Formats: sequence, structure tokens, C-alpha cells
Amino acid sequence: MIAEELINHMIPPLKLNDDAHKAMLWMEELRSNQLPVVDSEKFLGLITEEMILEENDVDKRIGDFELLGTDCIVSKDTHFYDIIKLASDYKVQMVGVANEENKYIGVITIQDTVTSFAQTAAIQMAGGILVFSMNERDYSLSELSRLIEEENAKILSSTVKEDELNPLKIKLTIKINKTDLSNIVATLERFGYKIIARFQETKVNEGEKEKLDQLLRFLDI
Repeated sequence: MIAEELINHMIPPLKLNDDAHKAMLWMEELRSNQLPVVDSEKFLGLITEEMILEENDVDKRIGDFELLGTDCIVSKDTHFYDIIKLASDYKVQMVGVANEENKYIGVITIQDTVTSFAQTAAIQMAGGILVFSMNERDYSLSELSRLIEEENAKILSSTVKEDELNPLKIKLTIKINKTDLSNIVATLERFGYKIIARFQETKVNEGEKEKLDQLLRFLDI
């Protein structure tokens, strides 16, 4: 998962001229203790509930606060592991996202990132990965599961996105709880599935393990 896919579009940014009262109302409504601050499409940092309570002045302008995490912004194609590392380094719960022109396009919450991590936690298990290219109308995870389970295997995780080489198709990536994919590939190809890549994993590599450990440490903060 990359930053652009994790943006929480329900969280609006505050402006410098907004007051602390507005920030508190939004935090209460969104059930969040941090909010992004943006000026002229530039991410300036985060304001927290703790900052406002310490000042005890709900009329104070957001621009008069010393913001947190002024460098907590990533490009839209940043991997979610790196987002977690940045948030962990700065001890924040949100990270801003910028486009190619360095303009603010949204914010990512660590809660959303953890949810995405939970969906991909199957990477900790040994298995094989298959990548398909197919028409969207042909996509049926239940049918794939049926065929794979006939080979005494199961799908551990799956992701779907647009095929970069053909916008009329989708690219499906699945992880299976078997490292020997030969029989599964033969069965799926017999049923007309186009497999464009295959990988076998016997264990989590050290880089992946370090990043997973980083997340677990962050959750203990």
C-alpha cells in the first residue's frame, strides 16, 4: 500500500486563521486529538488537543500555535512502512501527503495504516505469490478460492489495483499458503487465468521483519 491509497478524505485541514474553538469542535466530531494545518496548499504541521488545552484560550488563532510535526509529510507514492517509520520518529498520529508539486492532497492516520497492515499481515507466513492481469468483469475471488482450495491451499491475502500497462484491466495479487505453486498455476491457467508473475517465499526477509517490528514498537508508544 502507498500513501495515496491511504488518505483519509474525511479529515479536513485547518487554516491559519481558524481558531482553537473550531479545532476542538472538529476533533470532537472526528474523535481525533490531532488535525493537519494547511496554508496555500502547503502542509504546515499538526495541532493537538493537548496544545489547545495548555493554552486555555479557544479564541487563539491556529497560526499562533507552534505546530507539531512540521516535517511529517510524504509523497503520494510512499510505502506505508515508511509512513509508519516517519510517524514513529515524530511521535504523531497523522502524516500529510503531497503531490508531485509538493501541494497538500490529504492526511493519513496511523489508525488507517494499521488497518492496512492488518490486512497484509499474511506476509509473515511462508507461501507463494501470484499476480494476475484480467478484465474487471472476470474478477471473482470466490471462484479463485474454490480452484485453489481444490489444490489443498488457501488464499492468505489479496490486493486489486488498475493494471498500469492496460487501464481497461485490473492487476490482482494473491498470496497462497504454499511455496510450491506448480499445480495451482497449471489449474488456474487451464481455466483461462493469465498469470503475469509468480514468487515463492520461504520466510520473511530481514528488511520486512525490521519494518514489521517497527510497527509493533510504534503501537506500544
